[in-house]
Amino acid sequence: MKLLKLLTLSLLCTVLTVQAETLTVIVTGLENNHGEVQCSLYNKEGTIPDKELNKYYKMQRVSINGTQVKVIFKNLPKGRYAVNVFHDENNNSIIDKGLLMPEEGVGLSNFETINFFHLPNFKKASFLLAEDKEIQMKIIYF
Repeated sequence: MKLLKLLTLSLLCTVLTVQAETLTVIVTGLENNHGEVQCSLYNKEGTIPDKELNKYYKMQRVSINGTQVKVIFKNLPKGRYAVNVFHDENNNSIIDKGLLMPEEGVGLSNFETINFFHLPNFKKASFLLAEDKEIQMKIIYF
């Protein structure tokens, strides 16, 4: 009887355990070691573009040592996500802009270029996270 109760409790715990996934983002193409890379994770339609950088689900800032950095988001529920990165060279937590384009490097998942004819949104930038995943993103400098 004790064995049956123990097996039932074990099975119940297994069923109630939520599967958590890990997303690893490798950011490449950094032109220098100044500042940090800010990596923001989005999980809702309408959050991209995020001009004020405040609509993210999770965010991390990492120091730069070389031409690439690795950012790891753990314990994520399965779902659709998009990633926005920028090279914050002066550590002011905003994307500095010139007349029209960013003065600091930027990147968005599923985007190799960003221009007026290829503007970002969540639908275009998102991907399905159904298991642990690694993505690579190249910083775009204008």
